[in-house]
Amino acid sequence: MATDEWISQRTGIRQRYIAHTSTETSDLTAIAATEALNRAQLSHQEIDLIIVATSTPDYTFPSTAMLVREKLESRAPAFDLSAACSGCVYALSVSSQMMKSGAYKNVLVIGADKLSKLVDWNDRNTAVLFGDGAGAVVLQSRPNTFPCYSLLGPEYTGVELLQSPVEGPITMHGREVFKFGVRIIENAGFATPTLAY
Repeated sequence: MATDEWISQRTGIRQRYIAHTSTETSDLTAIAATEALNRAQLSHQEIDLIIVATSTPDYTFPSTAMLVREKLESRAPAFDLSAACSGCVYALSVSSQMMKSGAYKNVLVIGADKLSKLVDWNDRNTAVLFGDGAGAVVLQSRPNTFPCYSLLGPEYTGVELLQSPVEGPITMHGREVFKFGVRIIENAGFATPTLAY
């Protein structure tokens, strides 16, 4: 079992936020989206696409992105993307490529989860790590700007290290997950890519 010291030293996590039981992922998402739009000084009508990265949607369908679209009174196409911890990385990569196509100019990317509904509160290996929250960013296509670059890759082992059935609870082998993360970052390499467009 991980101690407070072990967790804080390796992850920086000292506190987690838990949403009210009546608050859904789409509620957290709408708050983050509104803040991002305000900071970008854009209205909901100026958004061309909404992508929500989440593992805890309100429903199987409609998508959380469609619920947020409704809350924002937007007319943009919207869809969810599920890739667990790397969901936002995938959403940023997908949105960047869709913008590169020229089809979209302003894309709202949101990462949100209400993981408290999947946590076994008697399991200290997970309960102290997973919480609820959302963050959002507006990506804008502008002339003569460098495109978003991402390095995506598969891992062929370790699916048993961090899992959650559809109805929970989350199970995790924390030390192994941490070692995996360190190894992947060390092996990824961050050489400046040569891109041709």
